[in-house]
Amino acid sequence: MAIEDIKKELEQRFAEPLDEFYKRRIIFWNDEDSEFIDEVKDLELSNAKVLILDDSNQFISKKLLSNDDLENNYLVYNSLNVNQEHDWFLDIKLYSDEYRADKTSRLMQEMNILNIPELRKEVRKFKGFFKATSRRKLISSFEGSIDSKSTLYMSILSAIASVKDRKPDYIIKSVMSSGTDLENPIKLDLLKYGATGLFWSMVHRTTGFNKSENIDDLTNHVVLSAISRTISSNVLDGLEDKYSDKYSGFCYDLIFNWLHSSDKDLFKHVGEYVTSNLHLIDRFNQFEIKDLEDTDVLPIIDEIILSKLMYLIFTRTIDSDSIISIVEKRRTSSWYEDYSYFYDGIYQVALMNKFYLDHVNSFHHVNAKEMWEAYISDYYQMDSLYKEFHIAFSMCLQTLHPSLDDGFKDLADYVEKEYKNWYLDKLASNWNKIIEDDLGATGKIKGIPQQIDFFQDVVKNVDGKVFVIISDAMRYDVAYTLAKQLEIEKRADVEISAQQAIYPTITKFGMAALLPHRKLEVVNKNDSLKVLIDGQISEMSNRENILKRYVENSIVLKYKDVISMKRVDRRKAFKGKDVIYIYHDIIDAYSHNDESFVFEACDKAVNEIMNLISIIDADLHGINAIITSDHGFLYTYQELNEEDKMDKSSFKKDIVEQSRRYVITTEQAKPDFLMPIKGIYNNSNLLGFSPRENIRIKGRGGLKFVHGGTSLQEICVPIIKYKSLRSTNKSYKINKDKYDIKPVTISLLSSNRKISNMIFNLSFYQKEAVKDNYIACNYMTYITDSVGNEVSDRQKIIADKTSTIPKDREFKCIFNLKSQKFDNTETYYLVIADEEGIQVPIKEEMQIDIAMAIDDFEFFD
Repeated sequence: MAIEDIKKELEQRFAEPLDEFYKRRIIFWNDEDSEFIDEVKDLELSNAKVLILDDSNQFISKKLLSNDDLENNYLVYNSLNVNQEHDWFLDIKLYSDEYRADKTSRLMQEMNILNIPELRKEVRKFKGFFKATSRRKLISSFEGSIDSKSTLYMSILSAIASVKDRKPDYIIKSVMSSGTDLENPIKLDLLKYGATGLFWSMVHRTTGFNKSENIDDLTNHVVLSAISRTISSNVLDGLEDKYSDKYSGFCYDLIFNWLHSSDKDLFKHVGEYVTSNLHLIDRFNQFEIKDLEDTDVLPIIDEIILSKLMYLIFTRTIDSDSIISIVEKRRTSSWYEDYSYFYDGIYQVALMNKFYLDHVNSFHHVNAKEMWEAYISDYYQMDSLYKEFHIAFSMCLQTLHPSLDDGFKDLADYVEKEYKNWYLDKLASNWNKIIEDDLGATGKIKGIPQQIDFFQDVVKNVDGKVFVIISDAMRYDVAYTLAKQLEIEKRADVEISAQQAIYPTITKFGMAALLPHRKLEVVNKNDSLKVLIDGQISEMSNRENILKRYVENSIVLKYKDVISMKRVDRRKAFKGKDVIYIYHDIIDAYSHNDESFVFEACDKAVNEIMNLISIIDADLHGINAIITSDHGFLYTYQELNEEDKMDKSSFKKDIVEQSRRYVITTEQAKPDFLMPIKGIYNNSNLLGFSPRENIRIKGRGGLKFVHGGTSLQEICVPIIKYKSLRSTNKSYKINKDKYDIKPVTISLLSSNRKISNMIFNLSFYQKEAVKDNYIACNYMTYITDSVGNEVSDRQKIIADKTSTIPKDREFKCIFNLKSQKFDNTETYYLVIADEEGIQVPIKEEMQIDIAMAIDDFEFFD
């Protein structure tokens, strides 16, 4: 710095206003390296005297400043290196200002480094490193001043590693994620700036690694040490020289924090390297799931567990409860989201196996109404589980996990056999036997509500305006899911029941039956059957005219039209209407494009109708809604074998209309093996027939998704009655606790409040079952000190248990304390907090008494 600039700067400093009670200003210009000893001799300031200290004038200078001249400003140039104990001017310095002009001092001031000899020496040592403005800026951004060599070293390492906090785990993580030993840019910078020794000293003190100065070996060590914290000890036999038990806590904290950070995906490459380098796949495959299920450091753990689960299912050597327990445990693991569809599919298989065991001796009904009730209360669950499995399976086909691909496709074959060869066959065989006489005589099953009576028995009985939502092909199990979601998310009374669809179970017949009518009939126009209502065509274009003949103030719209309307237009369209029919078509529409996505369409249908109900509730102020369907459907993922298809050659000439699951013929037809069914077509000199069980008639069209027949999945049409409850509603006020949605809560079950190990277990209890207005909730649990600093890892509890048996609603969590010192006289807290932060966290007092806890690290010699 030029002496002219120094002079200008000093004169500005002396010209600044004095603090209260001060009469003058003294500035000590400290220049231990005597860089400006020659220039200062000729320096003259306009507003201060210059005093140059040396070894011979300290006494007289002290006397001058303390006694002889108390009026003038002084610049005291000091090039002496004197410690505080022997500093004659210490008392004066305490009320004086300091000035430095040498480059080292300027750098230290810029980076908030305490200007003491030992740190000046280190700054000069790393002068090459401090040349870059970006590095100095990063160091100056660290919180607090740098007042020791250790803090300076950590600052240098943090800047080289480009991390924003001076923490060893941040530095090591940055190095590990920057590449292998031969291509690691941070390692090259450590070497370039002479900081290699500092880095490896810190590594040794924190991780226990001192085998070499190789990044690859360090990575293996840190990852294995973290794994050793939660895996069965025998799994790592033979690798003892590659990890550290003593320092596993620090390594676990490093990896745990990494896996729960925004750059979690960077660890994938690290994990893959360690897995390959140490041949961990072969090692882990030798052990059982119980040895692996508590660790989640490496993604490969999930692939191995999933592969083992699929094998055990194929060989029928694992029970459903064990599968469910494993899947539920893995749901909180770090890599679960990457494999969630595989786990979900396996979870559905476990539930299907439970259903099989519970119903292996079922399907021997002799009464149709009894079997109908069994289906809508119980049997439908198998259809729902099959649907959920195939939604998961479809998502798995869109993800890249080659090691799991074939196994999961084999699992789909396993599911197909259980669903199609057992459930569908047994269900349909029993059902067809007990409905054949009723359908042949009247087309109606005794004791079961009929779709043709829907308007008269259901719509007309609603008090007030009613919205009727008809979702094409929404079968009963899909509607049940919708009903439960409405119960959970809406303040409303929701009831679900079912009615028998008109035969054949196809759109034009079902849609006609749902409209008000006195007479339904079938006519053949241009070789196409039309369903007439009171002599009028019943197609979409004429449905509003038909409805208005029975309800003057009514309207018919499509779902897409309702959604696309602006709010003001919607309100205008529905104003003054008593009955509103809204036609929704997503499931059947998907089937015409790609049968394989029908189950995804079912989920989409539920979401769209939920949205429609929200519009009716909030936007249109509707109270009553009815949700139903024209027909259901049968779906199997695999196409039928040839023996499951029926030839029509013997009656082909008499066919008027047919599909895979029904046929309407002239009166001359006498098809073999088909079941005759009475219907509205009989008055037109036509006959109706259906294949028995799940057989398809040979012909055009898809074989996976079919409808038109008499299976429970096709003929059992849902009716959801929805009644919204306003806050002013009398019923709501009386039963507020019944309708208000509440998350289930959890509490600590363990009675012991003393922690005496770095790794410890705690048991929790879900107080309420997920049922009615109690909904599932995710909780995070962890230990904090008295001021709220987290001192353990976080464990997630997915509180979604539906069992009414208290023992089934227990959870066990394994916690890891962080590597730090604990005080057995301090109060610590177990915190139970819901993931969304809506509830007030629960805090339980805990004591931590660990004799050999690790204290704060001193990282350097």
